[in-house]
Parts: sequence; structure tokens; C-alpha cells
Amino acid sequence: MYKRVLLKLSGESLMGEQNYGIDNNRLEEYALQIKEISDLGVQVGIVIGGGNIFRGLSGAAKGFDRYQGDQMGMLATVINSLALKSSLNNVGVKARVLTAIKMEPVGEFYSQPKAIEALENGEVVILSGGTGNPYFTTDTGSSLRGIEIKADVMLKGTRVDGIYTADPEKDPNATKFDEITFDEIYDRGLKVMDLTATTMCKENNLSIVVFDMDTPGNLIKVIKGEKIGTLVKN
Repeated sequence: MYKRVLLKLSGESLMGEQNYGIDNNRLEEYALQIKEISDLGVQVGIVIGGGNIFRGLSGAAKGFDRYQGDQMGMLATVINSLALKSSLNNVGVKARVLTAIKMEPVGEFYSQPKAIEALENGEVVILSGGTGNPYFTTDTGSSLRGIEIKADVMLKGTRVDGIYTADPEKDPNATKFDEITFDEIYDRGLKVMDLTATTMCKENNLSIVVFDMDTPGNLIKVIKGEKIGTLVKN
């Protein structure tokens, strides 16, 4: 069983059945799944995207300056992080939001020792604001934070149950990988995460499990080592 994990959540998944924003039912489902593994003693760091509110790259395509668009995206991740913290508190889980940009009293400014201390004290630590820099995605933020907090694994929760040879929502013949190496991802041109994030994980030997987070009960199955999702490793 993993002892310390970095859980990457998609901002888009927070929309649930909506077209925008935060679906409270989905948020509560996530909080209850996180509580299950926290109650087992697993130390949980979380990075959540902001695509349900604003995505820097999409904004740039619509005419926003990329630098400012990415800053807006970082703030969107903070909004989602505060929502998740509130939902975790509601189900009895201690949680703390650390931000990559100074914005007290909204959240505490991130530092690696502070994050590790909170994890060791049994708090769920939500690491918001991406890397604090434009031109980096929250996938890269997840890789960076996962390496910094010395996580055993990155768990990438998505709406798809793993990595496929092609997009399973578009190609009915797509087949799923149970395991795949970082090099195979490069060679096949698979879009698991952006290249910066994937390279950081490869170079620092941080394995990734890609799984369907939107099915309640899946997170604890991954933690206990059940063969769901796809394992990416060197």
C-alpha cells in the first residue's frame, strides 16, 4: 500500500453534469473517496486543475495574453482548492491549502518543509496555484509537487479508466494498457500529460497511475494495489 501520494484531479471533472463551475455532488464524492484513504493513514497531497473555471491555453486562443491567461488559470485552481478543502472539512478531514503565489489569508504560501510537516501531521495538503509561473500546466505542477513532497506515486484521476492506444471516446478499437513505460508514451505520442510533466516524472522516477476517479471506490482500490487504471513507470 502506498504511504504518501500526490493525487492530481481534473478541474473539468468538478463540473459533473454541469457545463461550468463546481458540481457539489461530484465535490462530495471526491471528498469521501479522499477521506477513505486518509482514514487508512495514507498521506495525501492534492493538485487540482482549473479548467472548469478558466484555462490559460484556451484563453490565449481567444485573444487573452498568455501570461495573464495563465495567471487567471492559477487563480481558478485556488478557487477549486478552497472548495475541496471545505468539502473535506465537512466530512471530518483536516485539510490545508498552500498556494504557489503569496495570497494570505486565502491560503498559506507553499514551502516544501511546511507541506511535508502537514502531511506527517495527518492533514490533507492541497497544493494550489500550479507552479506559480505562467507557461506551466497543472500537470507539471503535480509532477513538481509530487517530487518535492517525496510521494511514492502520482495518482492521476481522470474520467477515463486508464491509457489507451487512442482516444477511447473517439476510437472504438482503442485498447487499454495495464502498464506502459515513459519511453513508450514518447514513442507512441500518447497525450497522458504534457511533455514537461512526463519528463520530470521520468527523470525523478515518479511512477504514475492513471485511473477513473469519477467512479466512487476506485481511489481506495488503487491505494490497495488493485489492478485498475494504467501504471506508467521507467
